[in-house]
Amino acid sequence: MTSVETPQGFIVAAECEKAASQNGYRRCIGQKDGWAGFESTTAKGAIHLAAASSEGPWFLALSHTGIVENLKRRIADMPGPGLARYAFPTLGELYTVLPRIYDLGRTLPSGPLDDFLEAIQTLPRKTETERLVVQRVGQEIFRERLMIHWQGRCPLTDITDPELLRASHVIPWKECSNDAERLNIFNGLLLSALWDAAFDRGLVTFDNSGQPQFSPALTKTARAELRWNRPISLSEAHLERLAWQRANLFRGKDAN
Repeated sequence: MTSVETPQGFIVAAECEKAASQNGYRRCIGQKDGWAGFESTTAKGAIHLAAASSEGPWFLALSHTGIVENLKRRIADMPGPGLARYAFPTLGELYTVLPRIYDLGRTLPSGPLDDFLEAIQTLPRKTETERLVVQRVGQEIFRERLMIHWQGRCPLTDITDPELLRASHVIPWKECSNDAERLNIFNGLLLSALWDAAFDRGLVTFDNSGQPQFSPALTKTARAELRWNRPISLSEAHLERLAWQRANLFRGKDAN
């Protein structure tokens, strides 16, 4: 079974602190059993770093469910803190994944909501025009976080042109019961414009494996234009909301 250097020696401790600090995790929360813990003031979830020796391999432990679900890396069979542990043969390979973890931490459900509440705290909301301004602020934050979460790419088509990408709500803004749900990144997909239009109007949906499902109301010509390369990779949180979309919006039996 893989073991970590306990306690961490000078080189391992220094490299762990450097790796964490350079990637947004600057608050040390202590070391236990050879694992050094770090937190960020701008990203959710603590990380823990360790190594077998100064030559590696290097190890990462994550404590937040959302990050673990979306990182999609092979989990190492080893004891340690958090929900999941990961092994990296070299320090350089560890560095390649830390920015992604930080970005995911920034996009967790409470993050966008906090930014939204701060942005609108001085905005009036008495008239319809004022309420639309507030809504646009929320939608801009939602889009920004989806761009980070999906790494600026439509997962179906691989389109990366920002002007052609849309922040698609699974449960529409007006149907959400609160702002937390409206801004929840797991209530959104980053889709190219044509796919967004079809999804928004209930002409397409996705099954639990991420495979597109097409409404009979969609013409053959339109379906032919909805080209795609692979299924969407979806978390359990996405699937819960897609079940609502299929039941309430998808025109599965609508041929009109």
